[in-house]
Amino acid sequence: MMRRMTVIRNPTSGRGSGQRSWPRIEALLEPHRREWEIEEATTTPGATTALAENAVKHGSDVVVACGGDGTLMQVASALVGTGVTFGMVPLGTGNDFCRTLGLGTDVDLAVSTLFEGEEQSVDVGRWDCEGRTGIFLNIAGSGFDAAVAERINAGYRFLRGTPAYLAAVFETLITFRGTRFRVCIDEETCDTDAMLCAVANAQSYGGGMRVAPDAEIDDGLFDVVVVERVGRVEFMRTLPKVFHGAHKTHPKVRIFRGCKVSIESDRPLLVLADGEKIGSTPVSFAMEPRALKILRPKRP
Repeated sequence: MMRRMTVIRNPTSGRGSGQRSWPRIEALLEPHRREWEIEEATTTPGATTALAENAVKHGSDVVVACGGDGTLMQVASALVGTGVTFGMVPLGTGNDFCRTLGLGTDVDLAVSTLFEGEEQSVDVGRWDCEGRTGIFLNIAGSGFDAAVAERINAGYRFLRGTPAYLAAVFETLITFRGTRFRVCIDEETCDTDAMLCAVANAQSYGGGMRVAPDAEIDDGLFDVVVVERVGRVEFMRTLPKVFHGAHKTHPKVRIFRGCKVSIESDRPLLVLADGEKIGSTPVSFAMEPRALKILRPKRP
């Protein structure tokens, strides 16, 4: 019996790279149509999850997201707990979840992984904010990093990936000020003046900034990174270390691990999950261990 694959693409991802890359992706998919029934679907704003739900309903064995971290999250939200396998092709601005898996930004590798990769069951984070709930694959959080991501979402005409993130960092630093955070991780509480709190399932955001370098996507735990208040000069001096994960030894960086997290702050702060705005603090997170089956490149 022929297996069925649904490929959902976001043509607006990556400042238009999703549209430009599509002919290449179609060419890579073509040789596999002898063994697979491959259906293509183009998403519009707000329709991504519904397309994925429809694919599951109609018996797809694999559902593929072609886009950035936000597109991946929206497709994955329809697949959690279904047993349907999740594939991904990185076409976004940051592509950070794909980086954690070893796909990076390699479209050719991503498409070959759909047919030759290995399956892995991975953790999913669930958020609860302002009376709504949803899931995330990569990193959620509040504070400076959320403000930076929101600035990136507003758009830089000529910048993508890490350059866009750094430009947003410089602009955000001008006006951002830290605040009092109360972060509860399982039975432990961190009460401090801080710049940000990142709740990480995977390792990086911002196009490769390894804020949680020891995070594992199948260990059933979040890595919670709290960066306490520091001056602008010290912040910028330490920032390059984040690309290598070397910031974790800084005295103002505190890292916790746990499966339930809540964040409160003295003033309402924007909360983002996988680069998408979900509301303002307070917010809570819970880990759903190995709730999603994905395809990734084969490991040695």
